Amino acid sequence: MLNQKIQKTTSDALALVADLTGKSREIADLIQQEQANLDIARKIYEMRTAAGLSQAALARKVGTTQSVISRLEDADYDGHSLAILRRIASAMDRRVEIRFPVIRKLSHA
Repeated sequence: MLNQKIQKTTSDALALVADLTGKSREIADLIQQEQANLDIARKIYEMRTAAGLSQAALARKVGTTQSVISRLEDADYDGHSLAILRRIASAMDRRVEIRFPVIRKLSHA
């Protein structure tokens, strides 16, 4: 009883991912790619809903179809192009900004 290890629990997402994936660079890259897809989808959705637009209304402003907007708002979609993002931004009186932040390394906590 005295020599038992006490296992700490954590809610830190990076620590949990590191525990699940180990130190695989390939898995870490896939996770970052999926996070980027999620971020783009969320930003389009939030911008559209804040403007009070339906997917169909935004599609008309952009010159595309509702199904394209739906696909872009899907976190599992990975075919985003800079051209369509610029068209959406322009239709919403916005601009696209691209950043290259430093990658937070996955490490075991």
